[in-house]
Amino acid sequence: MALIPPPGAPAERAPRTDPSIDADLREEEAFEQSLLLTTVGKVLSWARSSSIWPATFGLACCAIEMMHTATPRYDIARFGAEVFRASPRQADLLIVSGRVSQKMAPVLRLVYDQMLSPKWVISMGACASSGGVFNNYALVQGVDKIVPVDVYVPGCPPRPEGLLEGILVLQDMIGAKGQPPTSTLRQEREGSE
Repeated sequence: MALIPPPGAPAERAPRTDPSIDADLREEEAFEQSLLLTTVGKVLSWARSSSIWPATFGLACCAIEMMHTATPRYDIARFGAEVFRASPRQADLLIVSGRVSQKMAPVLRLVYDQMLSPKWVISMGACASSGGVFNNYALVQGVDKIVPVDVYVPGCPPRPEGLLEGILVLQDMIGAKGQPPTSTLRQEREGSE
């Protein structure tokens, strides 16, 4: 409650005699230890790693395991990737799960190009990573021939835990170290050559 002096009374304040009032400002060491210094880039990387919005590109049996990560048993939302986006313009992570045919390769590239930067790609399963057991002319022998891949999740099909581990690896790449995605590094390397 504020005390208002009556009319005619001096408007001076009583001096502060309690040392605990400004204790945090008087102790410089405690003040310096309570500061958190960082760069804007590191804060943005941390924020991006904590809210990844995946776009699904499920093509075969691996897509069933990918969908299973959104169920309550595995709960992908606890890692910041709650809602799978149907629009590539709203997503920053493309999860390619399953085998990619030659006819689907241009569509995959188009979806990747429509995503806004920064963007990342997870190749889920043996078929997406290397063609798997389908070594023939009709299938692309690895998604990395179409789009740059940041994390490979092995398996045929990989379990939902494998995909969650891949997302955690991607989050470490994005947030903790502040590394740019592989696609940016490749573009810089190609630009310098």
